[in-house]
Amino acid sequence: MSTAPGRNAAGLRVAVLARAVFPLHGHGGLERHVYDLVRHLARAGVEVTLITKDPARPGARSADCIDPGIRLRTIPYWTFPFAGRRGTTVLDRSVAYPLFGELAGRLAWELVQEGRVDLVHGLGASVLGYARRRARAAAPLVLNPQGLEEFGATDPARARLKRALYLPLRRAVVVCAKAADRVIATDRALEPAVRRHLRVPADRVCVIPNAIDLEWLDSLVTDEDAARVRATAGVGPRDTVLLSVGRIEANKGFHVLADALAALRLHSGLPGPCRWVIVGDGPYRPTLQRRIAASGLESAAFLAGRLDDRDLHGWYRAASLFVHPTLYEGSSLVTLEAMAHRKAVVATTAGGIPDKVTPGTTGWLVAPGDASALAAALSAALASGARLGEMGEAGRRVVEREFSWTHAAAATIQLYRDLLE
Repeated sequence: MSTAPGRNAAGLRVAVLARAVFPLHGHGGLERHVYDLVRHLARAGVEVTLITKDPARPGARSADCIDPGIRLRTIPYWTFPFAGRRGTTVLDRSVAYPLFGELAGRLAWELVQEGRVDLVHGLGASVLGYARRRARAAAPLVLNPQGLEEFGATDPARARLKRALYLPLRRAVVVCAKAADRVIATDRALEPAVRRHLRVPADRVCVIPNAIDLEWLDSLVTDEDAARVRATAGVGPRDTVLLSVGRIEANKGFHVLADALAALRLHSGLPGPCRWVIVGDGPYRPTLQRRIAASGLESAAFLAGRLDDRDLHGWYRAASLFVHPTLYEGSSLVTLEAMAHRKAVVATTAGGIPDKVTPGTTGWLVAPGDASALAAALSAALASGARLGEMGEAGRRVVEREFSWTHAAAATIQLYRDLLE
């Protein structure tokens, strides 16, 4: 295996296990990560077998919708009669998910025993069945626990509650971590949490950040798409656009941003025509709308709802500044997307965001939940003029250097080689 990492990985045979992947199961952060991971591994020459649950859309079993170079194996995912409704998430994650992990991991073990797979790469509890049999399997195990939400690692305010509700899932992930030859932390800021919650030594933890497919992103939208989404929302070509993206829940802190914008308008005024655009939807939307109305921001705020990729990235392209007021966070894919689109960022210090946003270089950081500090950062950003463009360019360079899939795939393949050697 003397070829350069990430360029030609012919001969590597890897099973990737995940409970969801785009486009078979939606478009969340996990789904997109798995989609990009297996495609970039396949492009580098890795023989990838993807093990995931049955598709949400009947008949969509072909790997061609992901990448024709991978092998797709699906297994049933037991769900509750009312799965997907409010209040069923805990049952799904603590019962159905570990059961899926047992079945998926057992299939991976069988492939290893048959000599068809050299290494197993699991996302979360999806690899539980292999972890239980690791002592009887020769193939190394790599585990990516993602954001450790079930441990409350990215949600300090609700850590105790989540630890209680997700006890079966936490135990499953710990079993996977103890059996793993390497555990991936998706940010430097999350590495201590990985060691603490999963009880693994530092020499078995490595940092490989979640990444952005820059080639796909750059080919997705044009300036015409940016002009189109602006026109659709009634936003003028010279209006300042503050963009926020995310599921509308209390933890995303959009209500804090509403308070900050209200204070900013009251004390110093917003610079000329200024619109706050929120892309996303969720159960907190009615509450947020009331907060916006109470703050006198109805004419300035535009809730765009859920959008397809082209319109979402059209808004990234159209934005003047990206604002992410989240109260807690994992890696923050939306922050990376904004930086990839050369946007300066105002965000909080939650989760892995400090690994990406450098104050004074690529944006501004404030403490989560501090509306006054957020208002001050917005005031400074909006008064920066041409410096916003310079920060956006600096952010793009950070993504290219540290958070592109070119970098992440090469690091992942090198990890595989190190373990196999």
